Amino acid sequence: MNPFHAMTPELAENPGPIKCQIIGVGNAGCVALEQMAPADFEGVGLVALSTHARALAQCAVREKFALGYALRHGLGTGGDPDQGRTAAEKDADRLRTYCEGRDLVFILAGMGGGTGGGAAPVIARLAKEAGALVLAVVTLPFDWEGPRRQRQAAECLEQLKAVADSVICVPNQKVFKLLDENTSVLDTFRLINEVLVQGVRGIWRLLSQTGMIRIDFTDLCAVTRDRHSANALATAEAAGENRSRAVVEKLLAHPLVEGGRALAESDAVLVSLMGDGSLTMAEIRRVMEHINRLCPDAQVIVGAAVDPRLEDRLSLTLIAGRRAAVEISPGDRDMNGGEAPSPTPAPADEGPQFETTFFHSPQSPRLPSRFIPPPPELTPEKREQVIAQKTKGRGKGKIRMQQGVLPLEVVSKGRFEKSEPTIYRGEDLDVPTYVRRGVALN
Repeated sequence: MNPFHAMTPELAENPGPIKCQIIGVGNAGCVALEQMAPADFEGVGLVALSTHARALAQCAVREKFALGYALRHGLGTGGDPDQGRTAAEKDADRLRTYCEGRDLVFILAGMGGGTGGGAAPVIARLAKEAGALVLAVVTLPFDWEGPRRQRQAAECLEQLKAVADSVICVPNQKVFKLLDENTSVLDTFRLINEVLVQGVRGIWRLLSQTGMIRIDFTDLCAVTRDRHSANALATAEAAGENRSRAVVEKLLAHPLVEGGRALAESDAVLVSLMGDGSLTMAEIRRVMEHINRLCPDAQVIVGAAVDPRLEDRLSLTLIAGRRAAVEISPGDRDMNGGEAPSPTPAPADEGPQFETTFFHSPQSPRLPSRFIPPPPELTPEKREQVIAQKTKGRGKGKIRMQQGVLPLEVVSKGRFEKSEPTIYRGEDLDVPTYVRRGVALN
């Protein structure tokens, strides 16, 4: 009897396609969702969520829902994340229906605002409770939006990382540095949203395409699940004879890769290469040699597939994952999915740090007293020699008498002998200045 005969029905069973939901939250998330071409996300659910009814009505996405309408009446949150969080909690039952039965849930949002920053962590928590792999792709504010919005974005980002499996941060300021200063406002935000869309498209493409070297959903989970940190996600395309070298150069120029720094800090890297029928093993080898040199200690998962629609282009999608420095336990999270205050702040790759160590820096030990003893008392003969040297050449026969060095003695501190010295810039202020500096009083 064939020992593998009993396994044949199980192996032949088709688990079916990956069930994916992409949820745009707030204004930034809904605008990014609109830029997603339906042809690139066939079979994927798209949902737009906002507390602003007028903006939601203008969104071209078919499935949309006004969060917290009974509370906010469609007037938005006024930039308050607490209002966005409350609105999402109010409609938690409706939000669960968008996540149930899904293998993968993407959350697109902008940190710093009210709806995206407040509602995104709630949606991520509900999706995790539904058993989905939750990947959040978020933007961070420009520098000129002010420290308050930057600080608000950082707080919301930490709450999101505490519940989502992985968070991909797209700092607006980094993308803006790649643009010409004359780029219009519309083109700037269109490019920022395109970075989000390219990342999500790249992940969905590597999961939906059957390749020669296949990457499946389990591989994606190995790099992203339960990491609770900011991971790097980048895509690049190149064409022509030297497309393998060009695609690596474009990858390193990507604002989220930071010239390879994100790869050097990662412990797991997933790489998907796609090309037309002319894709060669030599091109795959050349690309992977560059990537392996940048992350020698990371676990690298590689996939390769052929897509005739790419024509002469070579497409690369990369996810660099790293675990949070401090593991977050369920007891450390509040009811809204936020992270409880901790004396050790979590690191932020993708965003600005607003913590200061000024009041927590260890005190330096008191420096010992720098007491310098006075010069020794001069004998009468020595005093005459000093006077002669100072008056030499000042005139014939004229001796200008000068006051001798005062025979001052240093007295004990008495009952203050064991007191701590008063140190200022390395000097003991309890010791007279002329003694500290060795100045002879004439």
